Amino acid sequence: MGRTLLGAVVGLVFAVATVMFIEFAGRQVFPPPPGLDPMVTEDMARIMQSLPPGAAVFVVTAWVIGAFDGGFVAALIARNGHPRAAAVVPALMVMAGVVGMIVKMPGHPLWMAVVGLLLPIPAALAGAWLAARAAAGPDRQTR
Repeated sequence: MGRTLLGAVVGLVFAVATVMFIEFAGRQVFPPPPGLDPMVTEDMARIMQSLPPGAAVFVVTAWVIGAFDGGFVAALIARNGHPRAAAVVPALMVMAGVVGMIVKMPGHPLWMAVVGLLLPIPAALAGAWLAARAAAGPDRQTR
């Protein structure tokens, strides 16, 4: 139980850090229009209206990769406990962040909401699967 909880918490930290890093990279590639602050709700609505598709893809990619690596780290730490349960926690938190972002900052395209709600759990479980394969070692992977 302790490893599962620890895995879930550390996986969540990794997921959040990954999302923040990729979204930061996206803002460097696709900066918001001058004079608009993404931290101001009214400005964010205007930013969303002028958002290039590539910028939206950066955001969704951040959510999915964050869930994947959060699930990977969570399962790696949880190992023989409940690795899939630990992996789902970061994915659920990413999904909660997606819901919060869409509610707080209107104007997100529908496809972003759909992808942001559908892909984090499969991504986290894929990360958990990869962690199990990595933990099994090379001798068990050849079978």
